[in-house]
Amino acid sequence: MAGNKDEIILRQMEVIRSMAEHNLSRMGSDFWGSAPGPADVPAGGAEKKEPPRPEAKADTAGKEEAAPPEKLEDLLAELEGYIGLESVKREVKNLVNMVRVYELRRKNGLPTEELSLHMVFSGNPGTGKTTVARIMARIYRSLGILSKGTLVEVDRSGLVAGYVGQTALKTKKAVEKAMGGVLFIDEAYALNGAGENDFGQEAIDTVLKAMEDHRDDLVVIVAGYTDLMEDFIHSNPGLESRFNRFLHFEDYSPEELMSIFKMRCKKACYTLAEDAEEDVAAFIRQENTHPETFGNARGVRNLFERVLVQQANRLAGMENVTKEDLMTLTKADVAAAREA
Repeated sequence: MAGNKDEIILRQMEVIRSMAEHNLSRMGSDFWGSAPGPADVPAGGAEKKEPPRPEAKADTAGKEEAAPPEKLEDLLAELEGYIGLESVKREVKNLVNMVRVYELRRKNGLPTEELSLHMVFSGNPGTGKTTVARIMARIYRSLGILSKGTLVEVDRSGLVAGYVGQTALKTKKAVEKAMGGVLFIDEAYALNGAGENDFGQEAIDTVLKAMEDHRDDLVVIVAGYTDLMEDFIHSNPGLESRFNRFLHFEDYSPEELMSIFKMRCKKACYTLAEDAEEDVAAFIRQENTHPETFGNARGVRNLFERVLVQQANRLAGMENVTKEDLMTLTKADVAAAREA
């Protein structure tokens, strides 16, 4: 009996551990480390299973060549598959159409206005900013604007150093890493100096120069809370002139958050019992009194994992556990998670 309980608990914790590692790895490549990018969930935003992407190959000299661009239609379909984000989807499509027409005018020898591709993403945590930044990099690659279509995510700590001159070097390294793709600066308003010995402004100046020097193969997206991003952009004429395209990410509705919970169940091979659905919806409403602190899709992920813990506790007390038991989240599991 004890051995059976231990095995059940270990199997459940392995599921939770693998899910956590998956989320961290996705965040790491674009922001936290350097491979998904930030943020999705992606670090917490839009929810959707991503299809396999073309892999980069090494040439005869051993250098890595950029993967072939993906089909624009496939990328737009992927974007459309994300839960919510309706206004963002419209703005992205508008931008794609503008770029297409811009290229057609240029090819036909017609005058073109300078098209700024740098963007400001504003909204609360977990609303999909990192995820959309990642797919924008791939869309720009598909349109032939960027040579790689990768995304590098940083925050203040990834750009600012503690001594004079070091910040410029540190920021330049981040820019070099992002060349051919998107440099995504999360909580960019933190770069606004808190005092005369703060080097945030040095990082801003270095990024602005890079945007000018590498306008043909670098896109910068800055992101953060709405009000703070407004203040940040208007604090510097250089920022105002280069960032004139704003995408606001609304908080998810309760119905959308419930859809995200169900999608997490599906992706992890769990079935939510029918009589537990209203309990999950009530759990979300209970916790989501303040979307800013709840974290939208990130908050749903946390609730989901709390339910998994309670399922593991329940199964550990059973003699014979079936595959169906392992896959089912019950009303009792949700109730226990709400009380924990």
